[in-house]
Amino acid sequence: MSPSVITVDTKEDVSQDLIISLSPSGVSLLGRILVPGDKSISHRALMLGALAQGETKIQGLLLGEDPRSTASCFQAMGAEISPLNTELVTVKGIGLGNLQEPFDILNAGNSGTTLRLMLGILASHPNRFFTVTGDDSLRSRPMSRVVKPLQQMGAEIWGRKGNSLAPLAVAGQALKPIHYHSPIASAQVKSCVLLAGLMTEGKTTVTEPALSRDHSERMLRAFGANLSVDPDTKSVTVIAGNALHGQSVIVPGDISSAAFWLVAGAIVPGSELVIENVGVNPTRTGVLEALQMMGADIQQENHREVAGEPVADLRVRCVGKLKACTIAGDIIPRLIDEIPILAVAAVFAEGTTVIKDAEELRVKESDRITVMAQQLTKMGAKVTELPDGMEITGGTPLTGADVDSYTDHRIAMSLAIASLNATGKTTIHRAEAASISYPNFVTTLQQICR
Repeated sequence: MSPSVITVDTKEDVSQDLIISLSPSGVSLLGRILVPGDKSISHRALMLGALAQGETKIQGLLLGEDPRSTASCFQAMGAEISPLNTELVTVKGIGLGNLQEPFDILNAGNSGTTLRLMLGILASHPNRFFTVTGDDSLRSRPMSRVVKPLQQMGAEIWGRKGNSLAPLAVAGQALKPIHYHSPIASAQVKSCVLLAGLMTEGKTTVTEPALSRDHSERMLRAFGANLSVDPDTKSVTVIAGNALHGQSVIVPGDISSAAFWLVAGAIVPGSELVIENVGVNPTRTGVLEALQMMGADIQQENHREVAGEPVADLRVRCVGKLKACTIAGDIIPRLIDEIPILAVAAVFAEGTTVIKDAEELRVKESDRITVMAQQLTKMGAKVTELPDGMEITGGTPLTGADVDSYTDHRIAMSLAIASLNATGKTTIHRAEAASISYPNFVTTLQQICR
């Protein structure tokens, strides 16, 4: 396959269309891939480095737009952060409680993680005033899920729609510790409350209905926080009083980015891919379990631990048709970001796949349930939208179409993978959204196509 069949058309307004047009003989995917650094870990390394005493060194940082937003916000509050690159980023922290009142509004861009986690930090800095905002998408995403527990701790936060939407104004306070029973399993909610708890006098606990990803717990411990986890009660507790100290952090590859190649390798005939150095934290590997339920041939190789996080190389081969399954319940928090690409896998599986208990998808960068259902339907897929998920009947051949990312990075990349098994030309409008988490996605796609 010639790389010329995968092209990017740049418009005058800087938006980009990704055009994928396959020859009648189709395409196979072969090669070894390094995916960008884990976005969740990148955010936390920058934040904790800024709050720590001394210097933090970060290798493998994701260079997407979201971590750049985090770095910019904390630079505006006094942390010294070197230019972002994958080789080494240094953060000279200023210590817990020492963030400076910024001269201007803090802009989290498109990053919900930046805004939600940062609110817990800002709210716990007494006698300082902060205003935070984001892009059009982020200003429409609900913040009440973190504002409410922070208000229980004594935070003063104001914003649109009953303090639930950005822009938000924060008057830092001396907060009190609480035991928060979160109604949803959300690492962002849990992390926000734990970060606020670092600055209280006492013990702050978060209990969830199911365990969410635990990157904050691992990294807080590494930086010196007094933190304990009770898996039986699904609770995490932080006891204030310990200073944080700068660390060396190695960021593994993001399994959410690897998921696109795992599905591509499983559905495109003749494909075999190895995705190297991928984080396989058990709170994030729901996508591997879901694909294995569907019959995908995925092997973990060279399993090791890097800076407290489990890492492996993932080998995927296309060995035939996938089979339908039900994706629901406790597995959902462990694969919530991967559901758009799992929907693509379901399109090429035999039978009807049901995805449910995933209403959280409606308040991501886009309404991912509606958008994926609409865009895949344009290509000929049989998708029924459910209130909390989708019902997808596989086996219908796809045809190239004009589709839209709705400026959602995971939608853009999922549609690109779907188009690899579609007949004719697919044009993905506003495909530049992929750069939020995967700046080199198109280049990698061109390199592995045969």
